[in-house]
Amino acid sequence: MEPLRPGASPPPTFFLALLLLLLAASSSSPSSSQATDNPKGKGKALLRQREVLDLYNGMCMQGPIGIPGRDGNPGVNGIPGTPGIPGRDGFKGEKGECMRESFEESWTPNYKQCSWSALNYGIDLGKIAECTFTKMRTNSALRVLFSGSLRLKCKNACCQRWYFTFNGAECSGPLPIEAIIYLDQGSPELNSTINIHRTSSVEGLCEGISAGLVDVAVWVGTCSDYPRGDASTGWNSVSRIIIEELPK
Repeated sequence: MEPLRPGASPPPTFFLALLLLLLAASSSSPSSSQATDNPKGKGKALLRQREVLDLYNGMCMQGPIGIPGRDGNPGVNGIPGTPGIPGRDGFKGEKGECMRESFEESWTPNYKQCSWSALNYGIDLGKIAECTFTKMRTNSALRVLFSGSLRLKCKNACCQRWYFTFNGAECSGPLPIEAIIYLDQGSPELNSTINIHRTSSVEGLCEGISAGLVDVAVWVGTCSDYPRGDASTGWNSVSRIIIEELPK
């Protein structure tokens, strides 16, 4: 039999063998044989045996802790639950703004320049210069510019007007494009010698012109309720008309 290690608990079979030895010793002793002859002694012997059984019965020592078992296989999915109760309606939201998305084509520059080295145009009424332009879109505007030398001479008060036309008509989107020169009345001797030529410009935007060929022209005329004088355009210098199509 293997000896017990220090601190180890005896196995349960050890206590069972010890119990059997005690019972055998009590039954083989002389007092027990005498007690069998005596009914009272026999009862005491049985009582002693019962006490020994009750004392050592159930004195089983706990064994060492076993090795933990492996994890079990994952269980199958459960049965889906029943649908929940519908929630309450939320609060009414604020009124939104209507957003309209627009898709526009990329804008390609479209412009033209017509120039003259020396117009030296001395008319007082009529067309001075013209430049033809191809307008690509209807929903666009035309920017026009005339740059050149202008002069007005008169003995009495006079006024002259330089303006643009588009296909023979002045701009109506929104208003005509014009410039004026006015001379007040002075002494006849002094006014007769005034002859000043200045580089000036006439410029503006015109809308509402259809796509296609557009005849852009510069004219000279009179101002309303004022007499005309002696006008001159483009004297001894370069004059030019610049036309550009712009998106609205």
